Amino acid sequence: VQLQASGGGLVQAGGSLRLSCAASGGTLNHMGWFRQAPGKEREFVSIIRWSGGSTYYADSVKGRFTISGDNTKTTVYLRMSGLKLEDTAVYYCAAANRFRPILSSIRSMSSYDVWGQGTQVTVSS
Repeated sequence: VQLQASGGGLVQAGGSLRLSCAASGGTLNHMGWFRQAPGKEREFVSIIRWSGGSTYYADSVKGRFTISGDNTKTTVYLRMSGLKLEDTAVYYCAAANRFRPILSSIRSMSSYDVWGQGTQVTVSS
């Protein structure tokens, strides 16, 4: 399975961006995003569970970011609004193919076995 992320860029604080991640080569049960800011560890952003459509967000993005997917369950989007300087990071698409994330670990990197290349999001003042 491969993931292809796109949509990053430079945006002013308060602006919006939409990230996309397209999957190919397999069936996925969860898809979403993590991010890594310079000098920091990679952190959870948002995940969608295809079965049932449940969505999960980090507290830091809740109310500003919206995750969604297409009806083929192979592409996930992250609509980011009200962007802040601290949202600057490389955003990584993640997915579960062989793994089956459980609720208690859904925000953990170790729950996902497929990773895409990162896309840079830079928020300027």
